[in-house]
Amino acid sequence: MNASATSSRVAVVTGGSAGIGLSICEHLLADGYEVVSLARRPSPLEHARLHNVEVDLTDRAATQQAVAEVTSRFEVTTVVHNAGVIRPALLPEVKLDDLDALVDLHLGCAIQLVQAALPAMRSRGFGRVVLLSSRAALGLPTRTAYSATKAGMLGMARTWALELAPQGITVNVVAPGPIRTDMFYDVVEKDSDRERQLAASIPVRRLGLAEDVARAVDFFIHPGNGFVTGQVLYVCGGTSVGSLAL
Repeated sequence: MNASATSSRVAVVTGGSAGIGLSICEHLLADGYEVVSLARRPSPLEHARLHNVEVDLTDRAATQQAVAEVTSRFEVTTVVHNAGVIRPALLPEVKLDDLDALVDLHLGCAIQLVQAALPAMRSRGFGRVVLLSSRAALGLPTRTAYSATKAGMLGMARTWALELAPQGITVNVVAPGPIRTDMFYDVVEKDSDRERQLAASIPVRRLGLAEDVARAVDFFIHPGNGFVTGQVLYVCGGTSVGSLAL
């Protein structure tokens, strides 16, 4: 990573190597950001302003080491916490180890990232934090650990929004779903009757795309949107105002 990047706008994106995270990175790069992707795999993108840090974000110690490395080289003023895992199970089969892993990934990782970025944000009087939750935060069968931790993001973001607003730092949430990503197709077979039925049940009559979510993130991180904080934007084709059966 290039230390000279500290004079530029720097964004950290978790899970930036695929799906929604990859699209967010593409948008940030197009807007002139230095982008650091924290993910288990390197990004397929090749760009002079893209920096890959390979890390398992469910590993608290490894995450702390990666975050310390990034913030020692860059003045991070934008954090987009996108990385997520579902681990579906009906209640009788829910494993507490899965819950612990999702707490570390969805909540603990966000805390570690934002804590590390706060000094740079405070020194500039500017910061943008976006947490990627899910429509499943409203409840969905087989999503005990996922829904609980994704719902936890909402309360955490609202709390941070109140604490950090006087310092020019906004904190917002984008809650997608259902979106065509590898994670979605881990649960729903591609080109199956189930996928077609699901798309037909969505008010806008289609599944979402990663770009739909990236555009919502663009809005929250824009420097001109400093009067918007503590908000949750569902990018879900209208499913947050009705019922959804996966």
